[in-house]
Amino acid sequence: MTSSPRPADPAEAPRERQGLEEFHDYYRAVLRRKVEGLASADLNRRVGASPLTLGGIIKHLSLVEESWFVEDILDQELSEPWASIDWKADPDWDFESAAEDTPDYLLKLHAKACDQSREILAGIDDLDMLMARKPSSGERFNVRWVLIHMIEEYARHVGHADLIRESIDGATGD
Repeated sequence: MTSSPRPADPAEAPRERQGLEEFHDYYRAVLRRKVEGLASADLNRRVGASPLTLGGIIKHLSLVEESWFVEDILDQELSEPWASIDWKADPDWDFESAAEDTPDYLLKLHAKACDQSREILAGIDDLDMLMARKPSSGERFNVRWVLIHMIEEYARHVGHADLIRESIDGATGD
C-alpha cells in the first residue's frame, strides 16, 4: 500500500493503560497508512452512496483528538482551524472541508492533534479522574472512558477507510 512500516501490534498482555494507549496509537497509525501516498483526488473520492472520503475521515479524527483532549479534558478552547467554525450551522464541516486541503496538510493536522493528545495524556496519572465534560449535557467522563471512546471512534472510521482505500487502488491490510 505505502512505504510506511506496518504498525506494531499492541502488546498481548498489557497493563490497562498500556493497552489503551497502544490500541489508540495502533489505529492512528493504520489510518495514516490508509491515506499516505494518495493524491488529493484520491483523498476526495467517494464510494457508493456514502459522502465519506479518506480526507474527510482524517480531518474528522484530527478534530476528535483535539475536541476530547483539549476542549473536554483540559477545558480549553479549540485551536484553528476548528475555533472559528459555526458547528451548529455546518456540523459536517470537518468532513466536507477536507476536499480543499492537501494530503500534506491533512497528515500534519492529524500528527499535531495526536502529539498534543499524547502530551496531555502523559500529564494525567489517574484514568479514573473525572475530567472531561460535555457542554451540551454537563456529563463528566473519566479519562479511561475517553480512551475507550477514541479507540472505538478510530476503529469505526478505519473500517470505512479500508473500504474506500480498497476501492481506490485495491490496497488492503494494515
